[in-house]
Amino acid sequence: MIDLIFLITLLVVTYTTGRIIEKKHYKNIQQREIALIKKPIISWGAKKWTTSRKIKNIKMVTGEVVIAGDYFKSFVAGLKNIVGGRLSTYESILDRGRREAILRMREKARGANIIVNARIETVMLNQIMTEKNMPPHCAIIAYGTAITYDKEQ
Repeated sequence: MIDLIFLITLLVVTYTTGRIIEKKHYKNIQQREIALIKKPIISWGAKKWTTSRKIKNIKMVTGEVVIAGDYFKSFVAGLKNIVGGRLSTYESILDRGRREAILRMREKARGANIIVNARIETVMLNQIMTEKNMPPHCAIIAYGTAITYDKEQ
């Protein structure tokens, strides 16, 4: 009986803490996205990004993030695996990680006019790590080429 109470308490604490952290992170991401709204434009598959303007600077920019779930998300996903369906608990991890990686890339490209050929790579670290009962860990990298045009023209 004590084990059951401990398990339920642990799940409630994990769920509450995870939700608070996730909401705080989403709020931070949203504020940073608004601040960068008029900063470098991202072109995901630019075929014709050449222009008559003179290029001042070209550099590769990256944004990396490793984001982890919690044991509550793993518990819910385990229950969901019994009946099947979408694992929306994991989707929020990927969404937060993707948005954070893109923001970090754009922040490193400050002063640039455009980021071309942007790409996103994702790796689930649980498949690499040896411990099987860990919550999901996801590494995401966003990268592209930041171009700054000469202002004289």
